[in-house]
Amino acid sequence: MAAIPRRMILDKFRKMIAEGVPIVGGGAGTGLSAKAEEAGGIDLIIIYNSGRYRMAGRGSAAGLLAYGNANEIVKEMACEVLPVVKNTPVLAGVNGTDPFVILPLFLAELKTMGFSGVQNFPTVGLFDGTMRQSFEETGMGFGLEVDMIAEAHKLDLLTTPYVFNPDDARAMTRAGADIIVAHMGVTTGGSIGATSAKSLDDCVKQIDAIAEAARSVRQDVILLCHGGPISMPDDARYILERCEGLHGFYGASSMERLPAEAAIARQTADFKAVKIGKG
Repeated sequence: MAAIPRRMILDKFRKMIAEGVPIVGGGAGTGLSAKAEEAGGIDLIIIYNSGRYRMAGRGSAAGLLAYGNANEIVKEMACEVLPVVKNTPVLAGVNGTDPFVILPLFLAELKTMGFSGVQNFPTVGLFDGTMRQSFEETGMGFGLEVDMIAEAHKLDLLTTPYVFNPDDARAMTRAGADIIVAHMGVTTGGSIGATSAKSLDDCVKQIDAIAEAARSVRQDVILLCHGGPISMPDDARYILERCEGLHGFYGASSMERLPAEAAIARQTADFKAVKIGKG
């Protein structure tokens, strides 16, 4: 599949926004996930390393640790996902803090492979406290992810970065981000999801602050929400009804892991309920 031009994607999204239709993106850790998401009408598919861990039965936070080369894993996953996606833009999760990547060359390679855009994952934005301070002080900070988004923008790739606070939102919007994704933390629910998270009402306040910050830089930036307690369609509906100027939802665990867990368990239970023989 060839990369879909950024302008074509944005034109479609602007039309959807004008018509009041939410933009929905989703992570795909397998080719089957991607095919099923496209069949459901998804607007964006994102491949990043946590999808591999998630669909292997591990928490998405595994993608933040040194279990494999995140950027190389995305390229490997591309060989499974890109050939089966027909009409939907596919984005790559890029580890922008990787010291062994020549970003302009790597991003150009992703575009040649058929990726239409990028997202910043793994991200140091999910670290806080002393560990986050250490990253920032030793040259592995969030600013490198902002630089990656700016470089991707120069290549006319669609850019959809995760942000975690108003400062992140302003920085990413200045870098040329097309879509700001307000990240509310690791998704809750299911057998391997997080069990602690902020409330949905807390998310509304945080998303509103992020949206206001992004629009202080550029009014036409698109806003999506992701993660934390926003794990099911009703959760997304609650947020979208209460956050002014929010244009949609991006799901990862909520788009492929949670549905798979529930459907497979239910199907197995139904087979186990079948009786043997006539009695």
